[in-house]
Amino acid sequence: MNQPLMVTAAQRAGTKVTISVGVVILAVLIALPLMSLLPEGNNLQVSAYTLTLVGKILCYAIVALALDLVWGYAGLLSLGHGLFFALGGYAMGMYLMREASGDSLPAFMTFLSWTELPWYWVGTEHFLWAMCLVVLAPGLLALVFGFFAFRSRIKGVYFSIMTQALTFAGMLLFFRNETGFGGNNGFTNFRSILGFSITSQGTRAVLFLLTVLLLVGSLYVGWKLARSKFGRVLTAVRDAENRLMFCGYDPRGFKLFVWVLSAVLCGLAGALYVPQVGIINPSEMSPTNSIEAAVWVALGGRGTLIGPLLGAGLVNGMKSWFTVAFPEYWLFFLGALFIVVTLYLPKGVIGLIKKRGEQ
Repeated sequence: MNQPLMVTAAQRAGTKVTISVGVVILAVLIALPLMSLLPEGNNLQVSAYTLTLVGKILCYAIVALALDLVWGYAGLLSLGHGLFFALGGYAMGMYLMREASGDSLPAFMTFLSWTELPWYWVGTEHFLWAMCLVVLAPGLLALVFGFFAFRSRIKGVYFSIMTQALTFAGMLLFFRNETGFGGNNGFTNFRSILGFSITSQGTRAVLFLLTVLLLVGSLYVGWKLARSKFGRVLTAVRDAENRLMFCGYDPRGFKLFVWVLSAVLCGLAGALYVPQVGIINPSEMSPTNSIEAAVWVALGGRGTLIGPLLGAGLVNGMKSWFTVAFPEYWLFFLGALFIVVTLYLPKGVIGLIKKRGEQ
């Protein structure tokens, strides 16, 4: 069975080189929020726009890593991870809306002539309960969906279609005003988090550092799983599930665990995305967003852990430039990119680098 690519690279390049590269990248990410705290006019100051853009891309990188765990290792192509990401964002948004409105109803509820909070909003004024919802909302949905899907042995393209249908249904549900989630406008106009102004440089810096911490923690968890017996069983599920069953393993439990873990990571990424970007609406559940996440993983190289992070950075960096320079051509470029990767880079950028290194 293939060892994780990052483990192989570490063995070849040496532990010292691998650690050095990781430390340099981590140092740059830590330096960015610190440089944003420099006074205005300083040539080294990082603007709020740049910090927000990089923080958003880091959140997307966590989603790509989470998708890689289920697609790259377990062979489950999910086209619905945008739903889990949005659920975590909405859970955090509920807290931020309650923080902004104080003892009153959120502004959109007042506009719609609501007289009291829905039952599922109870307790959302407390940060700890909101964080529980960040984990429970995507985690429980993934648990229920995965239990029935894996028990029925749904896999392949049928699993992908079902996950896409799930996120599309969620998007339609959250678009409705009567569901109590702001309709098509979603949540915005946040003011503070835990009493601190959400637009202050210090708050932005802390949120960015928390995103870096979550990314590093997610990468470490994925690395430990990939090196363990659990990771080897997952790759067996991906490559030869029927043979694995003949060996006495029940793949359902392994797939369900990594599926729920992946959903929770997406929810946490969504929770950090919302206060940094300042808005969450049902468009985050669009099937297009979930397909984009698959493009990130495919471009970087699925089953490598590092590749999806690279893919998320490359695609979203290009998206930021394209949507400003040529906004009408971005989707065409994205589609062409996916075709090129499928035809000429089946193992992604990391696979290409590995092949060149072997030559």
